[in-house]
Parts: sequence; structure tokens; C-alpha cells
Amino acid sequence: MDEGVSRIRRRVSVRKRDRPSLGSGFAAPTAAELKPGDEEGEEAMVAGSRRRKTVEVQPVEVSNSEPCLIAHFGGDDTDPGLLPRMPTEGTQRPNDSEEDMFGDYDSFAENSFLAQVDDLEQQYMQVPEHRKHASDLSTEDLCSESIKHNKLSITTVGNFTELKTDEHIKNHSRHEDVSIEPDILYDVPSSQVLYFENLQNSSDDLGNQCTKERDWNASSHKTVNEELPQNRIEQHQQIDDSSSKVRTSSEENRRKSLKEHLKSAMTGNAKAQTPIFSRTKQLKETLLSEEINVAKKTIESSSDDLGPFYSLPSKVRDLYVQFKGIEKLYEWQHTCLTLNSVQERKNLIYSLPTSGGKTLVAEILMLQELLCRRRDVLMILPYVAIVQEKISGLSSFGIELGFFVEEYAGSKGKFPPIKRREKKSLYIATIEKGHSLVNSLIETGRIGSLGLVVVDELHMIGEGSRGAILEMTLAKILYTSKTTQIIGMSATLNNVEDLQEFLQAEYYTSQFRPVELKEYLKINNAIYEVDCKAENGMTFSRLLNCQYSDTLKKMDPDHLVALVTEVIPNYSCLVFCPTKKNCENVAEMICKFLSKEYLKQREKEKHEVIKNLKNISSGNLCPVLKRTIPFGVAYHHSGLTSDERKLLEEAYSTGVLCLFTCTSTLAAGVNLPARRVILRAPYVAKEFLKRNQYKQMIGRAGRAGIDSVGESILILQEKDKQQVLELISRPLENCYSHLVQEFTKGIQTLFLSLIGLKIATNLDDVYHFMCGTFFGVQQKILLKEKSLWEITVESLRYLTEKGLLQKDAINKSEEESQYSFHITKLGRASFKGTIDLAYCDILYRDLKKGLEGLVLESLLHLIYLTTPYDMASQCVPDWMIYFRQFSQLSPAEQNVAALLGVSENFIGKKASGQAIKKKVDKDIVNRLYLSFVLYTLLKETNIWSVSEKFNMPRGYIQSLLTGAASFSSCVLHFCEELEEFWVYRALLGELTKKLTYCVKAELIPLMEVTGVLEGRAKQLYNAGYKSLMHLANANPEVLIRTLDHLSRRQAKQIVSSAKMLLHEKAEALQEEVEELLRLPPDFPSIEVSATEKA
Repeated sequence: MDEGVSRIRRRVSVRKRDRPSLGSGFAAPTAAELKPGDEEGEEAMVAGSRRRKTVEVQPVEVSNSEPCLIAHFGGDDTDPGLLPRMPTEGTQRPNDSEEDMFGDYDSFAENSFLAQVDDLEQQYMQVPEHRKHASDLSTEDLCSESIKHNKLSITTVGNFTELKTDEHIKNHSRHEDVSIEPDILYDVPSSQVLYFENLQNSSDDLGNQCTKERDWNASSHKTVNEELPQNRIEQHQQIDDSSSKVRTSSEENRRKSLKEHLKSAMTGNAKAQTPIFSRTKQLKETLLSEEINVAKKTIESSSDDLGPFYSLPSKVRDLYVQFKGIEKLYEWQHTCLTLNSVQERKNLIYSLPTSGGKTLVAEILMLQELLCRRRDVLMILPYVAIVQEKISGLSSFGIELGFFVEEYAGSKGKFPPIKRREKKSLYIATIEKGHSLVNSLIETGRIGSLGLVVVDELHMIGEGSRGAILEMTLAKILYTSKTTQIIGMSATLNNVEDLQEFLQAEYYTSQFRPVELKEYLKINNAIYEVDCKAENGMTFSRLLNCQYSDTLKKMDPDHLVALVTEVIPNYSCLVFCPTKKNCENVAEMICKFLSKEYLKQREKEKHEVIKNLKNISSGNLCPVLKRTIPFGVAYHHSGLTSDERKLLEEAYSTGVLCLFTCTSTLAAGVNLPARRVILRAPYVAKEFLKRNQYKQMIGRAGRAGIDSVGESILILQEKDKQQVLELISRPLENCYSHLVQEFTKGIQTLFLSLIGLKIATNLDDVYHFMCGTFFGVQQKILLKEKSLWEITVESLRYLTEKGLLQKDAINKSEEESQYSFHITKLGRASFKGTIDLAYCDILYRDLKKGLEGLVLESLLHLIYLTTPYDMASQCVPDWMIYFRQFSQLSPAEQNVAALLGVSENFIGKKASGQAIKKKVDKDIVNRLYLSFVLYTLLKETNIWSVSEKFNMPRGYIQSLLTGAASFSSCVLHFCEELEEFWVYRALLGELTKKLTYCVKAELIPLMEVTGVLEGRAKQLYNAGYKSLMHLANANPEVLIRTLDHLSRRQAKQIVSSAKMLLHEKAEALQEEVEELLRLPPDFPSIEVSATEKA
């Protein structure tokens, strides 16, 4: 038998006050109560003589004449006379309270339980030795067995209970420790749990003493009958005198200390702060334990199912209720999420009308990828404003569910992205930044970490250079990663078959709209409802009932005032206008003829909007908005600054403003639905409306959960009637690839990156890749004169001639397809900087020339180098303003102009309208003019004052600033690849930050947070929130009270975004630390030779 293994032996005395008889209280355990699953249980019952235990319970009279039940617990390998000492640690302290500290148990008063213990001990000493032996043996064995089977059984007086054991002798021969299982102590007071733990610990100290007894025990307990004969016991007692002595002394010690131990234990139990074990809490803990076990099994079975909400934890559903108020999904959303193609992670395209709830499906699929499959996700959105809106909305989910939300828009984004240690990342990017991100992941061999790519507004794949970039991105993902799922969604798709073939995707569509949409046409005073079943596509609805004065008829021939007053101010309305100037004019015209009653609607809140517009614009306010906002009307177009747009959108969403006059960009941008949508004319600028644009605009009609119906009214003249009837009846426009049409931004950029990323190395590889693109699918439609092979050959030849690629012959064969290509340094710099190849050689030349005489006394020279080429080519300078600004330059700044070849004399002649003989590069002159605008803006940081100085719309100046920040970031990446431009690296990093924020240095940390623009940053700074840490730890409720015109939703989004950014920065630093401490993978391993070892 093993040495040093302890046994818990105890004698427990139990007394109940309130029961005159114990017979009715306890019953012998039935077979069902015994531990199930013992394989040899039936054998144990048959061979009872070998495995049967006896309990003898004696009723003993005590001082209060109530029966007391004494059970002596013993074990068959333990001396019946030897019990381990109870813990005696800690001194007894008197009870300070008069009340009974033990509830139903005895107190320390006279005739108490401890007093009865004394009487019992006196009686117990008179009991014959053999009686004690038999009782102790049998009852201790019972205790051992009941502990082992996680059951506590109490036997009635005079009854004998048969217990089947699980090879008790065999178990004891192995000397397994007896432990108190949690199930046993489930209903025991917590202080008793502590007592049993202490008891078990104290038993370890008696290991040696128990070991001395074991030989005797083994020989003395070979057979156990229902009642051991007295002569058998005497025979055992005569075997070894020394054993008897040890047993006797131990018995005396036990009797002496029993009272002290019980007092100590009971006092400790009373004094201890007992945790309350409520049944509810226990049930919750049991449920949690079950969920953990299920989770373990789930992990072991490699299942992606984490919970009841589309394989996501129920917490996700709760968060949607909390953050977005979404309690239930639409039926189509449920159908889409449970499609076999989605379950099998096939690529999917789905198309629904605007406002149908497409984004929610995408979000759930993204959360499944992040949480269930533990892979990164990329979401590609068309505009910077929508990227920022989405980041604000999903940051709170990231904080709660443990993933990062990272912004890739404008100049923001890290290439390659930081490789996170544990948490996964959701990258939300514009089309251009999404392409750069995918390139960096392919280059670093991490494209496999991207589990899902979601593309919103998939129809944009057919729109110019941005469509070509989106196509390149998706084609590279399809070619390089077979495990990345692609989900595309759109409201306006027609030739879906081509897109399906390109993306190897399934297709799901539905005509569901949460709010019914009714389409109307207005010709003169008559309003017709669009009806596809009617002969000419429309049926007469009603005559517009309006009393117009002669003045009003001249001012409003289209009856706009009558149409909008049918819905405002109780409901919202959008009026789409062809041009930006038309938006402002219509807003003013409507307000001139509105009743004075409109001024009283939410008057105080409108005043707050005007006040906040002034605050964010350094006291400036657009005169048009000053006149229209009191009526609840405002215009919305790209001429507004980001701060102004954000504030007006919030006021419209909350109902303070009820009418927007806007351009078509609002339909494709942020979601601002209305009860009625009016199209002022079937034109966008001078071009006739397209079906896709029309569907997007009217799609804003009808607000889910607010309106029961949505209306759209298209105003048209008689001359446009036929075209409009065709517009409303024809299918949506087809989507065509622009990869070849956009030559430098499309196919050439693609080929350069393919060879730079080593996706392709020769002509055959490049041609094979091209066949798999959207253009490759549509080549029969798009290519009339040349074949795809010829275009591929021409493009590669052009890149080689431009010095961006070099070709090496594999063998002496003359066949061009056998040549392999590699990228040059200039080519790599252009590809890494995502520079338009039409400008890459010009940029190189400008940077090279700049090194010869870089002027660093001011920022003007650096700003010129980062002014976007494409914006300069579209610029038409105001020569008088140009001359005025030129004459105010310092000598150092004039030196910059001289280095560029632009003289004051030339600008003066242009301003005065004189003929110029000397030829000057027009692009350089225009670019320098835009550099003046940016330079002035960085010095003054006030868009309004710069707008007045240069007579430019403030919205255009802001878009110029955003473009310059983005291009500066590209130029920085370009310079990082060319050793000769090392000096620009440090300079451009700081300039990019200045251009990105264009505010005083102290506001930059706050403006790093998504959704915090200059006006809000100033408010926060003045309120004492001066750093990212301040904002991350802010209380949204306090922010609402502190800052003007801040909604609860905005406050929560700002705090969530700040927390997310702070976590990202902390994680990046931790990753850097681990990277520094990690052993390099290429660390040289020097093997020690045998002689050196010797």
C-alpha cells in the first residue's frame, strides 16, 4: 500500500429540535438513489457478504429528553478508534450577540448542543469496546462510500441499509484521496464548505500516523459481515499490543479535543461572512457551466456555431436592439442568411430596392466571420462620408464583442495592416484604399487571413476609373485566395449574369420594401400614377389643387410650394435639383412663400442649429441658410463643408429640419429618407436622368417604422414626356467593365501590380489573369477591333517603354510569350504609391528637381509637390486674385515660384489681359495656384476666409484639402521605395498630418477619432477633453449635457470610436514589444561539435 495518503474519518452528531421522531423524517435510500453506472453493481448486490456495510444508529437520551441521533462513521481500512483531529486553528471569541447565531441549530446556552456532547461522551465511554469497533467500522465505511457516490444518506433508527459499492476494497488498495465533490455540498451552508475544506487539509498532517495503522487494518478487515462477532474483534485486538496502545491514546485525544473543535468550528461559522447562495444564482451558474461545456464541445468539433442568433451569441441580438433598435429581421433577411450558398460560404450577390435592409445582412455575415471563424473582414464603401458613418456605427459593436474597426479612407490606413495577436479586424475602406490594402496583404502573404470581403453598391464596378479599381481588387482576391468569400450588394443591378460569372457567385433578389412606394409624374397641373400595366405606362391620379397668385406663378411655375406644403412640417420631404446653384435658389424661393406659422415649429431648436453652424464656422454663416433654416428648410450639396453637412443631416434626422433641397449625390450617400421625394427635373446637371439614378433617388421615399407609404413625384415638361415614359419603363442600365477604357488607371496599373506582386511573371500569366476579370467575361461585347491578347501585349510593351517594367528572355526563342518581366524601382514606387501612371514620370521629375533647391523656409514648396495633378488640370485660376496673392509672397516663397518657372510678370500680364509670347507650362501655373489656396488654408485654418480670398466654394476648398492629404500620403509611399528621395520621407509624414486635419496642433488628437470634425473638436477641447484618453473615458451622458447640439447616439458613437482607436494603439504597441522580444525566425543556429562538447 502507498505511503502518506490521508483518509477522512469523522463522527458526526446530528440533532433536530423540532421533531419528536426521526422515523418519519428519514428513509433508507432506494436502488434508484444509488449512483448509476457502476458496471459491477449487480454483482455487488449478489455477493453481499463481500460488499455489504452496516449502519448502527443509537437513540441516546440527552438532558432535554429529546432523542438524538448519533452516527459513527468509519472505514474498513481504518482503525475504528482513531479519527483525525478537527482543525483547531484560530482562537475562540465570545459571542457578542444575544440572538441565536445558528438559526435552527443549538446555541451556546445551557442544555445546548455542546452540553449534550459532554453527556454523550460520558455515556460513550461506557459502551463496550467491541460495540464501538463494529459501529465505527460500518458507519465510517458508509461515509466513505456516500462521499464517493456524491450522495449523503441518513438512515432511520433501527434500520439497516445495504449499499452497493464500486469495488471498495480495490479502490482502497490504490489509496485514492477522498475529496468532497461540489455536488455534495450544493445545499450545504457556505461556511460548512469551508469547514470541510479545512478538515480535508488537516487530514494531510495525519498521513504518517495513518500509515502506521495500515498493516493492522489490512489484516483485521479481511471479511465484513452484517454484524461483526465479538470474538472476531477480540482476536484482532490481540494481534498487536502496540496497535492497541496507539489506538487507545488516539481515542483519548479525540475525546478530549472534540468539544473544543466543535466550539471552534461553530464560532467560526457564525462569525464568518457567509456568501448567500441564492437558488437563482445557482441556476445561472449551472446554466453558464452548461454553456461552457457546449462551447468546449463546439471548439472540439470545429463548428462555427456560437449561439442562437444566426450562429452568433444572443448578445449580438441584444446589441442590435440596444444600438439600432432592430428587434426582428425581415423575412427576406432571414431567408438570405439561411441560404445554402451562404451556409457553404459561396460568393453571393444580392439585390434589393433602396431602404430594403441590405446592410444588416452584410453586417451579420461580417460578425459571423469575425467571431465564429476568427478571420479578418474587409468592407468596401463608395465614399469617405459613408466609411466614417459606418465606422461610427460599428465601433460600439467592436468594443462589446472584441474586434477592431479600422478606417482606410483619405490619408488614413496602415499598409500592410497591423497583424493582431488575438483580436480580429474589420477594415472599412473606400474603393481606392481597399485596393491598396489587398495589394499589401498579397505582398506579405497574408491574403488568406481575409475571410470575407463585402462590397456595397456593387454596380459601381461599371463607373469609370473607380469601377476599374474595384474590378482589379476583386479579381486579385479571386485569383490569390480560394478561401476568401465575396459578398456584393446593390439596389440597381441588371446584367447580373456577367457579374455572377466574374465573381463565381450565387444570386439572390427580392422586391421587398418595408414601406410601399408610389411613383407619380407631374405634367402641368395634373398628377399621374406610374402604372406598368397601363397602355402608356401611367394613369391619371388627381389635379393639383392650389390657389396661386400671379407673382407665385412666375416664381414657382412647377408648383413646388404646393407639393411640399402637402407634407411639411409634419412629415419630411426631399427635393432633388439638377445643379448646386438650383438647390440654393429653390430653398430660398420656397421659404419666401411659406406661411409665418412655419417659423413657430420647433423654433428654439432651429435657433440652436443656426448657433451651432456659426460656432463650427468661426462665427460665419451662409446667408441662404440663415434665411431658410427658421422655416425648417436647408440645401444640401458638395458646396457645404463636412462640419456643416453633418450638423444639417443630424437636424434633418431628428425632425428639426423638414425639407432638403439637394443634388443627386445625397441619393448615393448617407441614408436620409423622407415621406415624399420630388425630382425638380429629369436631369442631373445637363445630362438626362439614367434609370439607375432615378431608382436611387425615389428609393429615399418612405421611412421604415415611421411612414406607412412613400411617394415620389417627377416633375416634367411636355417636351420630355416621351423620354420620361421610356425612363420609367425600361430596365436598369447594364454594368460594363472600364478596365481597358481607363487606360492608365485601369489595365496598365493592373499589369504593373500583377508583376510587382509576383502574381504573374510573363505574358501567358498576365493573359490568363485577364481572362478571369470582369472585362474578360465581357470581352466579346466590349472588344470590336482588337483581341484581348493584342491589348495585353500592347500594355506590357507600353509599361516596358516607360521604364516601369523590364523583360528578360528565358531562352533564345523569339516568342514574346516566353519573356518574363520584373518590375523596376520606379515601377515599384508607382505601384506602392498607387500613383496614376499618367503622372508617375512627371512626379519623379518634380521630386528630382525639388532636391536641387528644396525651399524649406516655408511649406509652399512641399505643398506644391503634393497638390493633386488631376485637380490642377481642371482648375481655371482667377488671374486678378492670382496676381494679388503672388505680390504678397515673401522672398523665399517667390523663390519657389521662380524655381518652377512661374514669374510675377507672367501672372501680371494674364491679369491685365495682355498677350504673352513666352510659353509657360499651363499645368504648372494651375498647380501653383491651387498650392497658394492650400498654403493659405494651412496658415489660417479657416475655410471661410480662404473661400472669400480666392472666390471659391468652401466645399471645393475642403475637397481640395482632402485630395491633397490623400495624394501626399501616396507621394510618401512613392518616396519610401526610392532611396534617392530619403529626405522627403520625414518631411511628407508631418505634412500629410497637417493636410489631413488642417487645425491647430492641440486639436489633432481629438480629430483622429472618427466622426469628430473641427467644430466638434473645438467644443470638446474647450470642455476639457484634450486627448484621446479623455474622450475614451468620457461618459456619453455628461457629453450630452456639456456640448451643444449633441445627440445621445452621436455621443455614444464618439466615445465608442475613441475607445476603439485607443485599443488599436495599445494593441499595436504590445505587438511591437512582442516583436522586439521574439526570437527572429532567421536566427543562426550554431551546432556544437562533439569535440567542443568534450
